[in-house]
Amino acid sequence: MRTITRLALLTCLLVMLLAPVNGYPGSQTSTALQPPWTNNGDLTLNTGCTCHGAGAPSVDVVISVSGVPRAYELDKTYNFTITLQHASNAEGGFILWDYGAGTFEVAEGVEMILDGTTETGGIGHTVPGNDWVVNWTAPASDVGEIHFSMAGNAVDGLEGANAGDAWNLLSFTSSAPGTATAEDNDSLATKTVSVGDYQSLFVTEKDPEALEAERQEGLALSYFEMGNIYFWSTLSILLIAAVLQGEFYERRFGGGPTHLDISIAVPQGILKGVVSLGLLIIFGWAWDSGQAWGTLLVLGMLTLWGGYSTYRIIAQAQAPANDMDLV
Repeated sequence: MRTITRLALLTCLLVMLLAPVNGYPGSQTSTALQPPWTNNGDLTLNTGCTCHGAGAPSVDVVISVSGVPRAYELDKTYNFTITLQHASNAEGGFILWDYGAGTFEVAEGVEMILDGTTETGGIGHTVPGNDWVVNWTAPASDVGEIHFSMAGNAVDGLEGANAGDAWNLLSFTSSAPGTATAEDNDSLATKTVSVGDYQSLFVTEKDPEALEAERQEGLALSYFEMGNIYFWSTLSILLIAAVLQGEFYERRFGGGPTHLDISIAVPQGILKGVVSLGLLIIFGWAWDSGQAWGTLLVLGMLTLWGGYSTYRIIAQAQAPANDMDLV
């Protein structure tokens, strides 16, 4: 008798330990797969599935519901086809609620959502999937416009909620009876509503060889650009060094700049000074506007050359006149 009691207690303990592992937090059904009705003190339909993904809605999750009546007819049953799509997460779940206006029906793959032991009137999935059919019956009396809220969660298949999951929220309405234009075609009496970015569903993984070729092309372009920078920068430095060397040798061994008559020096100095100032203004504009390095290098060298030419005119005008023996 004591052995049987111990086995019974051990079995109950194992059931209690394993039950939370198989389902979502807040599960109330025997399958332990029902999504939670509330989240952090608010409806999951309002907050979203914040335990999953980045904690915020993702446009990569596309939720669509077809068969929604533009204007519901009293006590009529409509078939909602729900689809949940994501580029990499193939399955997930949903919660849908009409705020108690109509009635959802339990069917294969869907069941009524509980809040504790209380019926909420909302409906959700029983097992993860990506498409469901939900029957919804409109109210027997006119209650005005009916609002629907839905949360869809696309999971990556790993154990528990994690960053690889993604979710989104969808809200839509059905107008009161008689408020929509009657159409001869019955299909126009219903509509399809959706949320999410359909383009994200077509993201494909690039071929490794293509990625490597793209990387090699980027490296080649980088080497070409850097090679040009090094070459032209080095050439500019050599030109500046050659000018400075010429100045040094002229003053050390050549007696300094040759004399230039003032009547010639003044107009040339004004002209070259104005040109140099204009080049300096253009260089400043190019620097502030973020022009290409090649443009900055050319303008910088021209500005330096203009400034050096102006300096040479001033230096020659100040140099003493030397009589030259022409005999």
